Amino acid sequence: MPRILPRGEIENLDHTRIPRLRIPERAGVFSDRAARLRSLADASTIEGYLRLMARLAEAQQRALKSFEAPAIDDDVLAQARRHEMPPLPATGLARDPAWRALLARLLDEVAGDAGTPAQAVAACNALAHTLDTAPERVEQMADALLAGRVEGADVAPAPFVMAALQVYWTAMASGLRESQLPVGAFGLCPTCGTPPVASVVRIGGAHDGYRYLCCPLCSCEWHLERVKCSHCATTKGIAYHYIEGGRDGVKAEACDGCRSYRKIFYQDKDPFMEPVADDLGSLALDMLMGEEGYARRSGSPLLWQDTGD
Repeated sequence: MPRILPRGEIENLDHTRIPRLRIPERAGVFSDRAARLRSLADASTIEGYLRLMARLAEAQQRALKSFEAPAIDDDVLAQARRHEMPPLPATGLARDPAWRALLARLLDEVAGDAGTPAQAVAACNALAHTLDTAPERVEQMADALLAGRVEGADVAPAPFVMAALQVYWTAMASGLRESQLPVGAFGLCPTCGTPPVASVVRIGGAHDGYRYLCCPLCSCEWHLERVKCSHCATTKGIAYHYIEGGRDGVKAEACDGCRSYRKIFYQDKDPFMEPVADDLGSLALDMLMGEEGYARRSGSPLLWQDTGD
């Protein structure tokens, strides 16, 4: 049985012995997500959407398996460590056009799946047409998503565009080592600078009992002490909210200081917790936190809302 360390004991540990990062494993990062989405769909009020995202995640895994990521220059990595900056910045990296080929493949596979709803097929075909006729428009959409915003008509295609970007960034990140990456700015992924989607208290091996923030873009995870706001870094006024009768191990870590929250998942309650899938599968908790007056600091890569006026 894994032992979860209390806050005081964690703070007294030699933190140089705690694995700072979890680099994504190409072999299963998206297939694990797909399996989790399908499992969550069975008891969900948004079953159809979760199954659609599972199909998309399966297509992502197939695309990742054969995608050769652009090489990362050693000088870029060294400079990033020197200046404590992410080497693969989401909003500053020049993207190889190959990411659009990834998008075309994902759209073709999801639209061609017999189980994909007609409305989703139409959205895939419309985006594929835009990709063929106005690739610059798709690049603009990608820029907006990586900056955390989407407007109007871009909401429906957003998860598909983001899915291709996830494959692209995860492929690059999976080839890195912890020693090549900086500590980075607090609350942001040290690899790409993206805010976390959620956090997970892991079980097993060197990560047992430790909490990791989870990047929704490059799939890297980085360690953060327990009972600490992932947005403002305070350790005061932290509370944990959950839905009575809901799934064990799914909570919202709320901060009274900045009035924000992020979800936290506990693998000792369910070893198959997957941050992106479980975040999408617990929307009722988001509604509860909104009613309590807390703001969510970063969204889901699989579900976007219009941020325009």
